[in-house]
Amino acid sequence: MQAQPVTRQHTTPLQSQRVLTRVSQAITYLILIVAALAFLLPLVWMISTSLKPKDQIFAYPLIWIPNPPQWQNYPAALNNPSFKFLLFLKNSLYYAVFSTLGIVISCSFVAYAFARLRWWGRDFWFVVTLSTLMIPYPVTLIPLFLIFKELGWVGTFKPLIVPNFLGTAFFIFLLRQFFLSIPLDLSDAARIDGASEFGIFSRIVLPLAKPALATVALFTFLYAWNDFLGPLIFLNDGSKYTLAVGLAAFRGQNRTQWDLMMAAATVVTMPIVILFFFAQKQFIQGITLTGMKG
Repeated sequence: MQAQPVTRQHTTPLQSQRVLTRVSQAITYLILIVAALAFLLPLVWMISTSLKPKDQIFAYPLIWIPNPPQWQNYPAALNNPSFKFLLFLKNSLYYAVFSTLGIVISCSFVAYAFARLRWWGRDFWFVVTLSTLMIPYPVTLIPLFLIFKELGWVGTFKPLIVPNFLGTAFFIFLLRQFFLSIPLDLSDAARIDGASEFGIFSRIVLPLAKPALATVALFTFLYAWNDFLGPLIFLNDGSKYTLAVGLAAFRGQNRTQWDLMMAAATVVTMPIVILFFFAQKQFIQGITLTGMKG
């Protein structure tokens, strides 16, 4: 019986490239999963601690699954006289909603002027607007406080909300980049049909810019919800505290009650997590599309 000749399979350069691509993708996904788990670790620990009995909070080795879960920590934290949850929630929503409304309205108008209108000095003033991003907030904090004190606004929400109706450089830049990606032919066709500039802005540009507007709104809402320094500086009445300031005050008065502290922190954090999960499609789409055209 004659032996069969052994045939060798040679890999082509294309096959080698595919293998390398799959290996690099697998390594990338592995790194992303490890990074995601590292970022999720504090959140998991916070939720776990909020359900632990007091003797398991600082136990060693660390106990991740409470046994038994102390669900009563949540009503105990929310009904605590030191943490007026419903009042702080109302104040946080008031601050976040009106700040978001102010930023979206003002920045969209200014970004439209920088992106779609032609006027003398437009590029120069856009550079001036962007240069304000290099000024640290603590540098302007004392002058702003003195101005608002002279206006009689300290102790109210006006110092936190009114400036948002004057625009913010970062969001002006973000919306301008998106507006530049919208074809000018649409505006020219509307002008030929007799549309006014405001009509073009409101009926053509804004509906096409929903992903970018959603991104700006989400960023602003998250910042206002988590803002601690602004309310701490300008609000001197405990009845006007937001959740961030109220949570810090609650920690000061309940330094050893980490189970109640983590329960309150979980309740404050969950709305943001839920909001991101519902709006992540618009958020990612807006971030991706704003850099299409410079």
